[in-house]
Amino acid sequence: MSNPWNTDEGGGEQERRTLLEEGEQKMQHIFNGFIEFAFSGNILEIAFGLILATAFTALTTSLVSDILLPPLSVILPLRRNMNEKFAVLRAGPNYNDQDGYNTLNQAQNDGAIVLAYGLFLNRVINFLGLGLALYGLASLYQYCSNDSIIKRTVKCRYCKKSISSKLAGWARGANEINGRMAMATRR
Repeated sequence: MSNPWNTDEGGGEQERRTLLEEGEQKMQHIFNGFIEFAFSGNILEIAFGLILATAFTALTTSLVSDILLPPLSVILPLRRNMNEKFAVLRAGPNYNDQDGYNTLNQAQNDGAIVLAYGLFLNRVINFLGLGLALYGLASLYQYCSNDSIIKRTVKCRYCKKSISSKLAGWARGANEINGRMAMATRR
């Protein structure tokens, strides 16, 4: 039985070189395809967008947690930050009936079951702030360029689906034409 890697035979060395060259060409093809994919415009735009979105989310979270909620906690008689508002549903073993728990972390570390409604409200306000800020950025981008990100839609009065407001007149005309054609074929 002949071993393809045996270099003692005269044709074995040539066959080995041919296999290595084919493997090298395939790897070069895969590597070049990956480089084209990784550095194509769409992938770089997505990566840039994700980096900006992460930074923007951190900025909005800081705005809500550090700027908006503390004055809200002072205006409303909450006696603590909104993040620290919670209700104890079932106390842990070290629960003090007179003082209760001072912080959410203290309650959670004691094994208490808590309803952390302050964190939930923080996240809801954060979500609304982020959505509003992204809408503002999309509106600014749309104002500065001719590319529309925000698509305006209306309900089609015939099929009741949401369609682009730019197509509303076209859809009405197309449906009227289709209606006339259907009536003409019935006659």
